[in-house]
Amino acid sequence: MSNLFNYTKEELEKYFLEIGEKKFRATQVYEWLYQKRVYDIDMFSNIKKEIREELKKQFNTDFISIVDRQDDLLTHKYLFKLKDNEYIEAVIMKHDYGVSICVSSEVGCNMGCAFCESGRLKKVRNLDVYEMVEQIILIEEDLKVRISSVVIMGIGEPLDNYDNVISFIKIINDAKALSIGARHITLSTCGIIPKIYELSKLPIQINLAISFHAPTDELRSKLMPVNKVYSITPLIQAIKDYLQVTSRRVTIEYVMLNNVNDSVMYANTLADLFKGMNIYVNLIPYNETNHLEFSRSSKKKINIFYDTLKKRGINVTVRKEFGSNIDAACGQLRGRKNI
Repeated sequence: MSNLFNYTKEELEKYFLEIGEKKFRATQVYEWLYQKRVYDIDMFSNIKKEIREELKKQFNTDFISIVDRQDDLLTHKYLFKLKDNEYIEAVIMKHDYGVSICVSSEVGCNMGCAFCESGRLKKVRNLDVYEMVEQIILIEEDLKVRISSVVIMGIGEPLDNYDNVISFIKIINDAKALSIGARHITLSTCGIIPKIYELSKLPIQINLAISFHAPTDELRSKLMPVNKVYSITPLIQAIKDYLQVTSRRVTIEYVMLNNVNDSVMYANTLADLFKGMNIYVNLIPYNETNHLEFSRSSKKKINIFYDTLKKRGINVTVRKEFGSNIDAACGQLRGRKNI
């Protein structure tokens, strides 16, 4: 039996056609689930009883569960328990323009970035679509808020769970579901090059963020093992292709590690790589953890790095910090189990 939250509207339309029903039944199901927030199939009162009985044989609406919530001033971190007793985390951030969520896409992560707490828990499995969708629904209901933007930037590498992540994006973007605009959905990847080319052809033009973090292959391979497979030169080419196909600006994420990647030399090398491209660099003050040996660059170093990029004509920002007091900031998420 499969979870109803796993299915895009198009997939449900196909199902209804296959059982000899009209495809508008899929829209009715979506309205009950996402707009009316009714999860008991017996309560889908505008759908004939015999169809409801058939639905109950094929589908369930089981939920993952909230185990814990930690609160900071503008941030809430949620720990979820999955049906197989695995754990994931998601983070809510309140901005003056709305509420955003950072969702997880995998249990654990195989990318093994040296500075990232999330990667210490090796990948156990991909999340199903419903396990991503329900992170949003459960938090909206718990906090009584509407989430207006989504970043797929929690535990896991989204492009390593490509099919499920794309279905998740289609569902949350659907006007009959959560109706989150494509320009308010951001996918962050450490650079799975073949999937970046695939993503560029997606009809829904979401935002793409690349975890870059070092402008030379030697340093990037030390920090990010993925670079040994997908190195900088072909990654830059994939980014150029993405820009050409989508006409959408790409974010380059760069975590600031003290005495590792924060020198003026590296700032200039980074500027050389991205000169003239429709990107902006998001400098991320490193969020220290108890388990990893890296430390945060000083404000002075971050400012010098910022100024160097700015003078070289690179659009650059410094990320506003959220949730570091509750280990909910970038790079700090980790399933509570096995800590």
